[in-house]
Amino acid sequence: MDSISNGGNWKRAARAFNVDDLNVQVFNTIDDLAADAALEVNTFLRATLREKGSAAAILATGNSQIQFLKKLVALEGVDWSKITLFHMDEYLGIDQNHKASFRRYLRERVQTLVQPKAFHFISGDADLPLDECERYENLLAAKPIDLCCLGVGENGHIAFNDPPVARFEEKHRIKLVKLDDACKMQQVKEGHFPHLDAVPPYAFTLTIPALCSARKMICIAPEKRKAEPIRAALKGPISTACPASFLRRQKHCTLLLDHDSVSLL
Repeated sequence: MDSISNGGNWKRAARAFNVDDLNVQVFNTIDDLAADAALEVNTFLRATLREKGSAAAILATGNSQIQFLKKLVALEGVDWSKITLFHMDEYLGIDQNHKASFRRYLRERVQTLVQPKAFHFISGDADLPLDECERYENLLAAKPIDLCCLGVGENGHIAFNDPPVARFEEKHRIKLVKLDDACKMQQVKEGHFPHLDAVPPYAFTLTIPALCSARKMICIAPEKRKAEPIRAALKGPISTACPASFLRRQKHCTLLLDHDSVSLL
C-alpha cells in the first residue's frame, strides 16, 4: 500500500513515505515540523502572489497548530495585505471573545499580527445560524481557495467533521453538526472547557469537499495523542469512521507527523 524512502524534499524531514496518493513527512521534533511547515507555506504563498497577485487560505486552530502559526507569522516575504483568510469551524452559540472561540484564537495569533486583506470569520453566535451558513458559503464560493492548513482530531476528524457526521461528498461548503463526545472530550483535555457539559453540543464546520478544494493542503498532526487516529487514517480503510483517511486520496496534500504521532505505524 505504501512506498517508503529516506529523506524528502524538506530539510528537516527525517523520513518520508507515501500512502496511496498522500505524501507523509516525519520529523524528529515538533519544532522541526512547525518550522518546516511554516517555510513551506510561506514559499507557497509567495509563489501564489507572484502568479496571481492575490491568495486565499483556510487556517485551522487547536493546540497542534500553535507553534506552526507562531513561526509562520514571524517569517518575512509574504504580503499579507493581498491574502484573504478563512477558518474552518466554530462553536455554535459562543461569542468572539470566549476563551475557546476559534475567532479569538485566530485573531490573536494571526489577524492582529499580519493584518491580512480580510479574515472572514464564522459568527458562532449568529442569531440566524442557517443564514450564517449561507453567508459563509457565498464567501467561500466567491474566491478559489489556494491553501488549506488543517489538523487531525483524536477521533480522526478534520475540522468538525466527526465520524458520525462526516461525508466525503456534500453539496455545501459549510454545515451545522452535532459534536461527537470524543471530540468534546478532546476540547476539555486541551483546557478549553472545564468539563464535558460545558462544551457546546453543536458547531459550524467546513465540509470535507470544501477543505479538499484547495490547490494545496498541509495537514499538521504531531503528539502521542494523535498516534491512534494517524494509524487509523493511514492503515485502516478509507472511511468516515476515520474522516482523515480521506486525505489518502488527495495528491495535493502533505501530512506532517512527528515520531510520537507516527509511533503506532
